[in-house]
Amino acid sequence: MPPAAARPSVVVVLTDQQRWDTTGAHGNPAGVTPEFDRLAREGTLVEQAVTPNPVCAPARAALQTGRYPTATGVFRNGLPLGAELPTLAGAFAEAGYVTGYIGKWHLAGEDNPDGPVPPGRRGGYEHWLASDRLEFTSDAYRTVVYDEEGEPVRLPGYRSDALVDAAIRFVADHHERPFLLFLSLLEPHHQNATDDYPAPAGYRERYEGRWLPPDLAALSPGAAQGGAHRHLGGYLGQIKRVDEGVGRLRDALRSLGIEDDTLLAWTADHGSHFRTRNGEYKRSAHEASVRVPFALTGPGFRGGGLIRHPVSTVDLMPTLLDAAGLKVPEGVQGRSLRPLVGGGTDPERPYSVFVQISEDVIGRAVRTERWKYVVTAPPGPDPWRQPGADRYRESELYDLAADPYELENLAGLTSHRRVADGLRDALACWLREVEGADPVIEAAQPRTLEQRSPDSFAHGRVPWEGVRFGHA
Repeated sequence: MPPAAARPSVVVVLTDQQRWDTTGAHGNPAGVTPEFDRLAREGTLVEQAVTPNPVCAPARAALQTGRYPTATGVFRNGLPLGAELPTLAGAFAEAGYVTGYIGKWHLAGEDNPDGPVPPGRRGGYEHWLASDRLEFTSDAYRTVVYDEEGEPVRLPGYRSDALVDAAIRFVADHHERPFLLFLSLLEPHHQNATDDYPAPAGYRERYEGRWLPPDLAALSPGAAQGGAHRHLGGYLGQIKRVDEGVGRLRDALRSLGIEDDTLLAWTADHGSHFRTRNGEYKRSAHEASVRVPFALTGPGFRGGGLIRHPVSTVDLMPTLLDAAGLKVPEGVQGRSLRPLVGGGTDPERPYSVFVQISEDVIGRAVRTERWKYVVTAPPGPDPWRQPGADRYRESELYDLAADPYELENLAGLTSHRRVADGLRDALACWLREVEGADPVIEAAQPRTLEQRSPDSFAHGRVPWEGVRFGHA
């Protein structure tokens, strides 16, 4: 283990429900994220980052443990992160780091109230200023979080600003020792009570009508019907304010003289398809739901360029530990990204990434650089109570090179049977390795190009014995 003076401090910025294509680094033309883009340009941009599960709690448990949701036991919302699991904070604390968590947690379990989190369910973080479900204890200009004693703390300002201000106070108070700070923002998540995206005054107006991604343009109802057209201005306005806040946090690191010695990572728990693929915002295997922004800078990542290989954000925890020279705990399923930095390779890394779908349906997916392959369990197992199934059927197949926004489902096409077979083998390997399972995976009903039905397949729907499931 390197001496304390040689260890980098670590800051993780986590946004909630941020699509990858909201950033300029991924081609967004609206100018929403100049700070993220600078971070990606100066550091390392992970071009194809995928969440292990597009649901809040499972994704967050994976970020804290480096394990897939079925391995953490948090395969859906409402389940607590077990105190027995080795965590990011625990590993850093053991190495002498000061650890702090600010913002949304969502891992206390449904037997706890929305706000305060018992000490034993804080993932090993020492300093604490958070709310378990921040969306229910705050709104845009009324941010209530809870301290180490479980007492409510009202933070002034716009919500993301208030949390960034708290993060700046943390680094100012603890910068003389190596620290780990995990800043978990709610933005750009919708405000649950109003189903709206409350950006700061004037920010929604900046982006209304500026940009609409192809999937939302094709699948979302118009503004008069309350579709993404109406919400996207506020959504992007929220991200713009977050981006400015991260800039202020980086300014604080610079002013304290520790920017060069601080590793900073920015990613999201999952994306948002704005109710175009099912009845809400995520919980599908589509890119809008599972693909997220991910960039790192600081020691080991400055000038690292572009990582083109598809990776999972389950890799964040081992990456941060590896970069700090710390041992990765036994049982971690993610892999450090460091071998891929600067154009490097990792011969041990699979060519695909693995996604688990839960809560509304039980599904699994693999994504390669070109292909997305999805299987779904039949009606029967309760997806709220069962983490997996013993039987799946192919439900979606997309050619991401030709159809990056997944508007044409190729599942069942005889012309793509060989591709699907290869991806099915890859998925079977993931299921054995991650879940210790060997379920039956049935082929989709064969069809030809002439039998395609855009109305049936644009949303990724493939019937199981005549029943369409998993989509509204």
